[in-house]
Amino acid sequence: MSTILHVTLITEAFPPEINGVANTLGRLCDGLRLRGHRVELIRPRQSEDAGLVAADDLMLCRGWPIPGYPGLQWGQSSMHKLLRRWTRQRPDVLYIATEGPLGLSALRAARRLGIAVVSGFHTNFQQYTHEYGFGFVTRLLTHYLRWFHNRSQITVVPSLSQKMELERRGFERVELLSRGVDSQLFHPSKRSAALRESWGLSVDDIAVLHVGRLAPEKNLGLLKTSFDALQAAHPRQTLKLIIVGDGPQRTTLEQQLPNAIFCGTQRGDILATHYASGDLFVFPSLTETFGNVVLEALASGLGVIAYDQAAAAQHIRHGHNGALAMPGDEEAFIDAARWLLEESETLRRVRLNARQHASRQGWAAIIDLFERQLRSACAMSNKALPMGQLL
Repeated sequence: MSTILHVTLITEAFPPEINGVANTLGRLCDGLRLRGHRVELIRPRQSEDAGLVAADDLMLCRGWPIPGYPGLQWGQSSMHKLLRRWTRQRPDVLYIATEGPLGLSALRAARRLGIAVVSGFHTNFQQYTHEYGFGFVTRLLTHYLRWFHNRSQITVVPSLSQKMELERRGFERVELLSRGVDSQLFHPSKRSAALRESWGLSVDDIAVLHVGRLAPEKNLGLLKTSFDALQAAHPRQTLKLIIVGDGPQRTTLEQQLPNAIFCGTQRGDILATHYASGDLFVFPSLTETFGNVVLEALASGLGVIAYDQAAAAQHIRHGHNGALAMPGDEEAFIDAARWLLEESETLRRVRLNARQHASRQGWAAIIDLFERQLRSACAMSNKALPMGQLL
């Protein structure tokens, strides 16, 4: 029988926050606990934590607001607290999901105590700097991220394209840990005629859906361009743009898209109903490490249009279960969207294939692999890292 692991997860994002990182970490945490492992969580205190107290398996630290992400906190350095805590109760392995001051202090404490570390590359911060007007720090940030991740036994990434990109930039010991989807929650049977009617759509009309954070790095200007092109190509067809999510660009988008329906943030079954009530899913982002919403849309039986990278590259075969364009080629992206609406049979077939593919992408196999990677890191930690990697 395999030994039970004491795993400590360090992160700035965790449910009930709504983002891909939080969703993934919640799934990994729950999956390990279902397998009998002890999972300790260390994260900043969030606005939802009023009255929540620390416990043996939970440490809340102080934090600072993250610019552009209202309600989220950036965890402060807590090295001395972590050293005391882990000296009393030593974990077998850490999973550090974020590279800020909290993650760095956890890395340093683990190195001092000889605790194995697996790090996760969840967010393309070095790409986001361009979108937020800080392009001058991109090289410095890339250097820091490489330095940070090369001090863990293993760095896990969610997509093959991300793995290749990091290895090209000198990241070492990079392994793939993809993502799964709850194909019972996200299911075509959740389609709601009443919801579609509230959008002003009948059975044969087309709901063009987008789900995600409304932020500059998501390339959302292409939403309007694509939707306008679809309307021009199908003037007799009733189409409606449905946007689920919130963020700093919402006001701008509402001005640019006065006829779109903005549904705000949705969760759980209500989110699944919104997905299933759509027809096309338009995902123009170029900065994803994965893009959980792509799998959720496929599982909901939508015709997905995306750039050929991250989750879309792994899970969509162009013309079979979705439509792809080369990254950055906006005309090809628009052409892919047009193609899906040219023939009703094309869209029907693609949507059926999308559902069939996504229904086989469960979380169980992902969590099995994650458990093996944690055990591998424990074994590797007994071997000395090269001298150049010492803190």
